[in-house]
Parts: sequence; structure tokens; C-alpha cells
Amino acid sequence: MTTSPLSSGPFNGCPSITESTIKSTSSHTAYPTELQLVGVVGLEIHAQIRSNTKLFSASAVRFSSPPNSLVSFFDASLPGTLPVLNKRCVEAAVMTGLALNCTINQKSLFDRKHYFYADLPAGYQITQQRRPIAVDGVLNYSLMGGKKKKNQVVRKSARITQIQLEQDSGKSLHDDLQSQTLIDLNRAGVGLMELVMEPDMSCGEEAAAAVRELQLILQALGTCEGNMSEGQLRVDANVSVHRPGQPFGVRAEVKNINSARNLARAIDYEIQRQIQVLESGGTVQNETRAYDSKTGGTVPMRDKEGLQDYREPPS
Repeated sequence: MTTSPLSSGPFNGCPSITESTIKSTSSHTAYPTELQLVGVVGLEIHAQIRSNTKLFSASAVRFSSPPNSLVSFFDASLPGTLPVLNKRCVEAAVMTGLALNCTINQKSLFDRKHYFYADLPAGYQITQQRRPIAVDGVLNYSLMGGKKKKNQVVRKSARITQIQLEQDSGKSLHDDLQSQTLIDLNRAGVGLMELVMEPDMSCGEEAAAAVRELQLILQALGTCEGNMSEGQLRVDANVSVHRPGQPFGVRAEVKNINSARNLARAIDYEIQRQIQVLESGGTVQNETRAYDSKTGGTVPMRDKEGLQDYREPPS
């Protein structure tokens, strides 16, 4: 797998790169030789599979249905219910993997990822951690760049570590007026493809371009409708900064970004925030953050210093 040639020129939030200042540190990443801090970005993308029914039950998949109207006994985790794998979801994941130049595992396994939220009634999510359905792919994408004007097409690529099948969770509906949280399980058990990418991007514009390209691929395949406003494509961005030639810094994860534009803004803000923290003598925390579209910044949700044990036995 080889990387596309880098074109010169600055991007929004990206380091300015010219042929004379390129120093390749791997087959996929190039950085300026100056020791300024630069961004490192990897994505985890959850794509809702286009299917009439859920991943392990016969419940229908429809957007904007009345709350808790599309919930089977299995979705509600009633004792004695058993999962039945949806063939369509497997086919969609294989098609997506082939389109992204992945290796399709002839044998893949499901695991149980244990954590406790009210919108996850079983207390675990059925996912694929040890042996996913597809591995070692690449997403090729392009964006506009250039030394002075953005009048050149720059081709880039991002490695895909794996594509895994997993269940979606339900949805928590917060009622601030009555200080209560309500649970809608219509989404619980809907089939997802999680695409895990290597940290091969350096700014928000690159990440947004990659997501837009993936969106087009999924829509062309018919494996995901890709409507981000309806939550059919959700992005988590792992962002860190480092000096070229040195190990990556501590990363922060910005969760559940629902548009390409917000993704670019969230990543660029987070890169600048981390640079300011380090340059002022502070320490970047390993934490989960959320993007606030009203302020244009990210806010902390929870820290990750105490590594959570998901206890992932085979399902």
C-alpha cells in the first residue's frame, strides 16, 4: 500500500508544506522539518447499515418512528432471547470492505463489550474486536490545495485498520424542564459498520474530505444512506499534536460529530487548543470531549485516565 504524492500548499488548519520542507517519516505521513507542533488525526466512523431490520432481530429500522415502537424482546434484552444474525448486514460489510481494498476475513467473530448505560439494556454491546469482518484497507480521497490559491487537486489516502459489525445503542432523551431522562430503544440493535482509521491525517479539512469521500462510496454501494443529520453516519475524531520525528502526543477523542463541516471545525479547534496548552507549559489530558457548534469549541465530557475494562469475551 503506497501513499499518494503530496502537493505543496497550506490548508485550513493544516501545516504549510512545500517540497523543500518535507520530511517523510513513514510511507503514509509527511511533516515539515521545522519542530513546530503539528496535528495528528485518526477517525472512527460509525455507518448505519441500510437494512430493513436490525442486526440481530426482526425489528424494523425506521427514522422518526414513535418512541419504543420498534423494539423486540431481544432488543429489550428480555431473558431467554437469542440473537439471529442479519445476512444483509454481513453482505453490506463485505461489499464495503471490498470497495475500500480491505482483506475480508473468511472467519470473523463477535465479542461482548461490557459497559453500563441506561440506553444499553443488556449491559453489553455485541461488536467485533479480536477478529473483525475486514482489515487492512485504504480510503483514497482528494481536496483542493496550492501554494497561494486553492487551485490544485491534492490526492491523499488514509489507512483503514478494520471494519467491524456491531449493534447501535438506544437513545437517551433529556428533559431539562422536568429534570429527567427518557429512553427510546428504537435504535437499539440497529446494525452498524465501524470503520477504524489510522492517524494519517493532520487537520480538519483532510478529515472532512475523507468523510465526504466515504459518504459517496457508501451511498453508491447502497450499504449506508449516509445522512449525517439523521445519525446514519457519526464520526469520532482522535486528535493529538507532536513535533515531527517525535512520538505522538496524548490524544483527546471528540465524540459523535454529525457533519463534515463540524468535523473540520472541531478538529482544527482541538489542535489549536492542545498546542496552546503545551506552549503554556500545561499537559494535554487523555479525555473524551464533545463539539459545541454554538461556540465552535470542544468541551470535556469525561477523562480516560483510568482505562475502562470492557471485559470483551467472545459472544
